[in-house]
Amino acid sequence: MQTLAVANRTETFERMQSPLADREIEVVHVPYHEHAVDLDAPPYDPDRFDAGYVYPGRVMEGGVVDAFLEVPWVNDRAAVLSSRNKAEVLARLSRAGLPVPATTLVSNPVDEAAVTAAFDRFESPVVVKPNSTTRGVGVAKAHDVDSLLGIVDYVDLVHDYRATGDKSYLIQEYLPDATDYRVMVLDGEYVGAVERRLPADEDRWKHNVHRGADATGVDLAEDLRRLAERVARTLDIRFVGVDLLVTPDRVVVNETNARPTIDAATKYEPDFYDRLAAVIESVADDAQT
Repeated sequence: MQTLAVANRTETFERMQSPLADREIEVVHVPYHEHAVDLDAPPYDPDRFDAGYVYPGRVMEGGVVDAFLEVPWVNDRAAVLSSRNKAEVLARLSRAGLPVPATTLVSNPVDEAAVTAAFDRFESPVVVKPNSTTRGVGVAKAHDVDSLLGIVDYVDLVHDYRATGDKSYLIQEYLPDATDYRVMVLDGEYVGAVERRLPADEDRWKHNVHRGADATGVDLAEDLRRLAERVARTLDIRFVGVDLLVTPDRVVVNETNARPTIDAATKYEPDFYDRLAAVIESVADDAQT
């Protein structure tokens, strides 16, 4: 039996533990945040683990976990950081000829004229989003330039703080009434998808599950499956969630997530856990050769 280190004890950990145990992979939580760690006394036995699931989301504390464990990760630090950089993802996909929403990266500090010029590129409203947050945190919609400048005022306050690492944000076209899919790709192949919907009585527009949207398993169209697989290959990320926005006349890749939540098994292809176990075993075996 092989042992897999998982940094976050969340829904994914609980859901994967039993199916992987059935496939001779022990899933063990390795805590890394919101507690104190003696750097001269590792809190877990590094010889116990054969592989890690995905590199911890808090990369500073994650570096300590990585140093203690010295294991290969299914998604390593480079994959996690690359996917988190929304602008980099969109730039790489655009260069590869894949469809992405019209987007402007703003690197602070800039003056109001530059922000206004960026707004004028789009039809209103526009979406404003931090470049490196997840779960829809900080994403807003601006219907006019005054509203945009007000949102940017708050962004500027955060960016004025000297220790803020990422001082960039995106201004992006808004696609009304788009259907929102999260498509999962493992080792270059489609393994499942969900449609993210808000409750019918909700007068909102962000479809993040962590903000109250429902994720319903869907039988995704073949062309959308192939698009998500191309995204994964272009970014060279082994296990990735690809967010697609689909309107009657367009499909765009909105974001990616290299630390995707694993949903209920019913929302994936029947052999999902067999394929995940095979990837974990391959990662562990490659490190030993």
